[in-house]
Amino acid sequence: MSRKGNCWDNAVAESFFKSLKTEWVYKNHYNVYSDAEISIFKWIETWYNRNRRHSALNYKTINELELEMKYKQLAA
Repeated sequence: MSRKGNCWDNAVAESFFKSLKTEWVYKNHYNVYSDAEISIFKWIETWYNRNRRHSALNYKTINELELEMKYKQLAA
């Protein structure tokens, strides 16, 4: 959060944690903290970063965007 009068906020982080909680955490039950840690890490690495389409990326996955950028660099 920024100071009063500045327009900077933490909307990106809030959006991510909302997605994490509603799509994953609330649907699972964890007995120990380490189980939750591993489960959340796997969700982030296998679903959120690789398969989920992001509106900020023109509804592309992160992998699609990285490949697109790589091909643009090779063509240049």
